[in-house]
Amino acid sequence: MARVLVVDDSPTETQAFKTMLEQHGHEVLNAENGADGVALARQELPDVVLMDIVMPGLNGFQATRQLTKDPDTKHIPVIIVTTKDQETDRVWGKRQGASGYLVKPVPAPRLMEEIESVMAG
Repeated sequence: MARVLVVDDSPTETQAFKTMLEQHGHEVLNAENGADGVALARQELPDVVLMDIVMPGLNGFQATRQLTKDPDTKHIPVIIVTTKDQETDRVWGKRQGASGYLVKPVPAPRLMEEIESVMAG
């Protein structure tokens, strides 16, 4: 299956995603903030990134923009997964290069569907 990088500063959210993803056969990497997420994505080149928005330091929008503009990581789809449910946030996420946008809490079937969708292009 896929190597998925989860970038989220909440240990509870990270564990929930890890459990969901591993139950569906995915390998999980994780980073606790945007800067670490960008660095880990550049180092490990995962198949897909799940990106929270609200994090200390480099936020998810900024990290997504860095990944999608970098020649080494721009091929990696980024799915923003956040509690921010405003249309302006969705539009801004897409403008930063995000391939998908999900609002927490995300049911496992919806998460798997989105991962498959963005990986298929």
